[in-house]
Amino acid sequence: GEGLGNKFLGHIREVEAIVHVVRCFEDPNVIHVDGRIDPISDIETINLELIFADMEVIERRVAKATKMLKGDKSLQKEIDLLNKVNDHLAAGNVARTIELETDDANFVKSLDLLTYKPVISAANVSEDDAADECDDNEYVAAVRKLAEDEGSEVVVISAKVEAELSELDDEEREMFLEELGIGESGLDKLIKSSYSLLNLISFITTGEDETRAWTIKRGTLAPQAAGKIHTDFEKGFIRSETISYDRLMEAGGKLSNAKEHGWLRSEGKDYEVKDGDICHFLFNV
Repeated sequence: GEGLGNKFLGHIREVEAIVHVVRCFEDPNVIHVDGRIDPISDIETINLELIFADMEVIERRVAKATKMLKGDKSLQKEIDLLNKVNDHLAAGNVARTIELETDDANFVKSLDLLTYKPVISAANVSEDDAADECDDNEYVAAVRKLAEDEGSEVVVISAKVEAELSELDDEEREMFLEELGIGESGLDKLIKSSYSLLNLISFITTGEDETRAWTIKRGTLAPQAAGKIHTDFEKGFIRSETISYDRLMEAGGKLSNAKEHGWLRSEGKDYEVKDGDICHFLFNV
């Protein structure tokens, strides 16, 4: 048809990662637009549109840099790199598979190329296949192989199951998952995979009014994590009273018990916040 469309492509340039749902089940009552089940072809079709869109971006960037080249010879290196990426794309490859030095990779990342963004392929399986990881599903196996070659991730979900789960409350949802023999919903798996792909973790703050999770990059130090809440917390950071979620649960969910066991730690400016840390930041401004 008309393809993805420039307006849609413009929107997805703003995201950190792309989730591509591909059909990995057969059902004569659910018609596929191409009349066949071929997830690899589906992925390649989308990739091709994204590649064309990226080539347009690079061609415009090369044209602009070429015009400015007479006044700034240093732009030749940029032009050469852009042409290298363009040749890679023209061969039918996504940008994220090109091998680049760190500085060059940072420059290419700044271009916001669609095919340079990390991708999760959500393999949409039947309700019957939702209870396992579909090791015997040939469609899922093919998607996993392609994802491995492209540096992407794969999550197995069942859109039908997820639709049914969305209409249930928490208690009913747990019962439904148990009946199907599913450990966790596809949405939960997708969220975890997204965090892993983007190198993200969560830390927790809790008080009388609310308990809240905050998302940060893995490797963030305590002052910068505190700054996620408020800039004053980072500027006047003193220390963080910290305990892991698992430790707190081991203490019966009570900080007083954790203190008695000596599990509540005092961490300074060089502490790297861990996934699941519960932090109480002390600051002075």
